[in-house]
Parts: sequence; C-alpha cells; structure tokens
Amino acid sequence: MFAWLAAGLAAMLVAGCGNRDNIQDVGAEQLYREGREYMLNGNYAGAAASFQNLSIRYPFLPITRQAQLDMIYVYYRTGQTEEALDVAQAFIRENPTLDEVAYALYMTGLIYFDEGANPLERLFRVDVTERPPSESLLAYTAFRDLIRDYPDSRYTADARQRMIWLRNRLAAYENHVARYYLNRGAFVAAANRGKYAIETFPGAPELRETLQILVEAYTRLGMNDLARDAERVLQENYGDLAATASLDDAPSGAAHNPAA
Repeated sequence: MFAWLAAGLAAMLVAGCGNRDNIQDVGAEQLYREGREYMLNGNYAGAAASFQNLSIRYPFLPITRQAQLDMIYVYYRTGQTEEALDVAQAFIRENPTLDEVAYALYMTGLIYFDEGANPLERLFRVDVTERPPSESLLAYTAFRDLIRDYPDSRYTADARQRMIWLRNRLAAYENHVARYYLNRGAFVAAANRGKYAIETFPGAPELRETLQILVEAYTRLGMNDLARDAERVLQENYGDLAATASLDDAPSGAAHNPAA
C-alpha cells in the first residue's frame, strides 16, 4: 500500500506545483464516488487519480481500503499487472482478517491465469503443457487459498472452475517432464515427477498417463511391487477409459468489478 500511496503523492505534488487550488478537499465519500464512477465508465486514469487522492488524504478509513481493492481492478484493466499484483499482495498482507481478502486473492489468481496461453496460442492449438508453468502454479495457489479460506465468497465458483483447468494443465506438464526423463533412462526422476503429480493434483484426468509412467518407471527400476501397486490403482480408477479433458477449454479472463 505504501508504494501505491507514494506514487499517488508524487503525482499530486507534480500536479499541484503550478496551482495549489488544483487539489481540493471534497471529502472521502465524494472522492470515492468520483473514482468509482470513473472506473465504471472506463475512465481508468480518472479513477486512479481519485483513488490515489483519497488514499493520501484519508489513509485509514474503511472506504480507502475499498479504493485499494478498486485500484487492483484499475491496474488490471489497464494492463499494469505488476502494479495490480503489488496492491493485491499489500492488501492481503495488511488486512489478513478481512473478508475482502477474497477479492484480492481472486484478482491475484486471475492475473497469473491470464499470463498463460494467449488467444493466438489457443487458436493455433499450441501445446502449452510443454511450457514451464510458473504463472499457472501461482494462479493455482491463489485460487486454492481463496477456495480454502473463503468458501462462501462470490468469487469462489469462478475460481474453482479456473483451478480445475489449471490443475489439469499442471498435471499435464508434470507428465511431459516425466516422459522426457523416462525416454532418457532417468527412471528415478520420472518416478519422482509422477509421484509429485499424483500427490499434488488429485482428480486430474491426466493422472491416467501419470500412472502409466509410474508403472513403466518402476518396472525399469526393478521395483516390481511398486509397479504392481501403480497398475492396480490405474485399473481401479481408469480401466479402459481415456482421459477426455481438453486444455483448450480454458475459462475466459473476464473479471468481476469489485463490490462497492
């Protein structure tokens, strides 16, 4: 929050050097209403100016905390993802007991989610499972924390759908890496990646392939008991069924406007 306040203060000082009358104290409620109206009308520069003015003049009011949440959305909509993440993480850190943390977690997950496959990659069916999933894992973690800590939040249902897609994408990446190790004779590494996927992404359809990799890796290592266990789990859970989940069916990146 302090970085955001500092940026706003600098902007106001520059704007006010020529004419002190440019900065008028119209009250916290009026500043927030102006910022909110600007935001809803798509005037994000005006919204940012009003919210920053509010935060400088009234840094400790509850309405200023709401303006901080609105600034996450303003930054997100203007493509300033680093700034949006900074504000979201500051809000989570400074207000750990507030229900509004749910929105900050949701926006954190959404921002990282949007940094996955872009529309052109989906159009041309680029295999994103071969890409290191650092942003996907961060999105998955934020959505997981939201669902765990705020199960009744208005954002939980959407977060759950995105988390399912991310779970499948992350499990598929683990399969890609495990298969790479398997093909190069690094059977211990392949087994370890498979075990990690099984433990971390339960329920993913891609775990059918993970179990197949484990069966082969353990067999090559001469660990026949573990190979039989993996084969048994494979048959019990999947039998002859093929995995049907598609990584092309990702939810859209639309965000909710923050609640007033």
